[in-house]
Amino acid sequence: MKVIVTGSLGHISKPLTQELVQKGHHITVISSNSEKQKDIEALGATAAIGSLEDIDFLTAAFAGADAVYCMIPPNNYFDPNLDLMAYYRRIAGNYAQAIGQAGVKRAVYLSSIGAHLEKGSGILIGHYYGEGIMNTLSDVAITFMRPVAFYYNLYGYVDMIKKAGFIGANYGADDIVPWVSPVDIAAAIAEELQEPASGRKVRYVASEELTCNEVASILGAAIGKPDLKWIIISNEQMLGGLKGAGMVPEIAAGLVEMYASQHNRLLDEDYYRNKPKVMGKVKMADFAKEFAAAF
Repeated sequence: MKVIVTGSLGHISKPLTQELVQKGHHITVISSNSEKQKDIEALGATAAIGSLEDIDFLTAAFAGADAVYCMIPPNNYFDPNLDLMAYYRRIAGNYAQAIGQAGVKRAVYLSSIGAHLEKGSGILIGHYYGEGIMNTLSDVAITFMRPVAFYYNLYGYVDMIKKAGFIGANYGADDIVPWVSPVDIAAAIAEELQEPASGRKVRYVASEELTCNEVASILGAAIGKPDLKWIIISNEQMLGGLKGAGMVPEIAAGLVEMYASQHNRLLDEDYYRNKPKVMGKVKMADFAKEFAAAF
């Protein structure tokens, strides 16, 4: 099977590429960085170097593919020229157009928990838009992958732990949060790409459900701070901290709304209605070892 993987050699795309190559599939990895070509080829894949902003490039790269994995790369939340929602719409639109023009019949789109919400989810509304754009495709089988909170986002609290001695956000404490490893996401995507499919499918991916206090305890034990706490601060405090760090004000507000929707359980309401029957293999205790090494 010929599969196109976007996302270069990122947290998900690299293990996904490795697994698909191992299974004997012909994989082309799209990257905007020409320096990644050797690393891509070292995995046994073909590199396609170009921009997701270039529809002609995408269409050519997708031509002849049995399936494509589409993800919208992260962007710089501190860039004052970034219109994040326009970015989501534009890249999703480029994927949809290229899939249609290339005649691809199978796609897996990396979305997110909360993508079912048309409001109240903060910056995750971008995935609501993205799914809507992909849904305009006819005669294409699409799986919308909706991973939960990524373990590696916890790296964002390293400086706070070092300077303040605690984790603080406008969600936390006894809030239950489903977490996921990118390795488990990659495994789920590989399954979807290799299974017969038709129509539309939503699949949630999670590795472990924990309260934020449990997360703090696990991470704290790993870094030699067994009393580490995760406290809840106000939306105003959270917003002030993000803006003070130089984040684009609109994006900062979107992050605060997203975290607030985690706290009030709006974000994960659909997840609990359709949660995966089997959790991923990588647990918070496993991630804590990586966290400690980086700490």
